[in-house]
Amino acid sequence: MTVDAATEAGTGRPGPVLRRLYGATALLLVLSGLAHLVVFAVDGGPWNGPVSWRKPVTFGLSFGMTLFAVVQVTSFVRVGQRLRSTLLTVFAADCVVEVGGITLQAWRGVPSHLDMETPFDTAVSMTLAVGGGVLVVVSAVFAVASFGHRPSGPAGMALAVRAGFAILLVALASGAAMIARGVFLTRTGHQEAAYRSTASLKPLHGVSLHAVLVLPALAWLLSRTSWSEVVRRRIVGAAVICYAAAVTAAGAWAVLTY
Repeated sequence: MTVDAATEAGTGRPGPVLRRLYGATALLLVLSGLAHLVVFAVDGGPWNGPVSWRKPVTFGLSFGMTLFAVVQVTSFVRVGQRLRSTLLTVFAADCVVEVGGITLQAWRGVPSHLDMETPFDTAVSMTLAVGGGVLVVVSAVFAVASFGHRPSGPAGMALAVRAGFAILLVALASGAAMIARGVFLTRTGHQEAAYRSTASLKPLHGVSLHAVLVLPALAWLLSRTSWSEVVRRRIVGAAVICYAAAVTAAGAWAVLTY
């Protein structure tokens, strides 16, 4: 197997071809989100609700940034080269499917999630639901690997990576809970209630989604300073505590408004 076909030997990073592929995919997703922000500015309409331009904007930006973060962060996680490349490829493809399905439905003027009015809409909704499950599985594999073997990297990176993946699983689990609850309400004939049912979990989902980007980025930035390793570890530890507190507060809000 060539270097480009899998992972650069000894670095833990995807080879040049895969890095360019993942990077281009992440960039296209972000640009898609930004482009739909322009569409929203021109076309108008509601920002909230099951049918709005908000969804292709936020999902494009979120999935693009998350894909970029996961590709970078997993270079510190000790997993086999073939497994790493396979998981990242599946993750990237799933991000495209998720954003593509949401964007398609936005242009059709129908809800992307929980819409089972027609066979086609049902197929899109279920594809998005299954895709969310795939994201959970892939992220869980990386999370388990990060806790099984101490991640490499500069001072504080191991804690940042572990906390980032643990909090990302909270985001994906809350997203799965929204879909599961909404599908149940839809199947039992409560379509409008299904659309409203996701509101309480959205803050938790949003807050916890990008810990895997923010915390490792902080550890990386601190490694560029002249501060001692002890100081850098303490700063990362404090950031993890603050982020965990924000996630806890969002979780409490979800419980209180359920």
